[in-house]
Amino acid sequence: MEYIKLSQEEIIMGFVVSCIENVADALAVDYDQMYERMKNVGLIQDYIIPYYNVLHSQSRENLTLDIIATLKKWEDKI
Repeated sequence: MEYIKLSQEEIIMGFVVSCIENVADALAVDYDQMYERMKNVGLIQDYIIPYYNVLHSQSRENLTLDIIATLKKWEDKI
């Protein structure tokens, strides 16, 4: 069996995608809508990517709840 080695950037982008999907599912909204909400407040570039090392070690449930809380807090600031 041959394995494909992913770059760190590819691994982080896969993590970002899973975060968007998990939060969209938890809030019963479309993936595209959730991506736009996160992008509009800078959540992906200013939170998920920079804190990948801390965030990816959390359980999926805790991570999803954390991102939802952070998203709502950042949206309230706008």
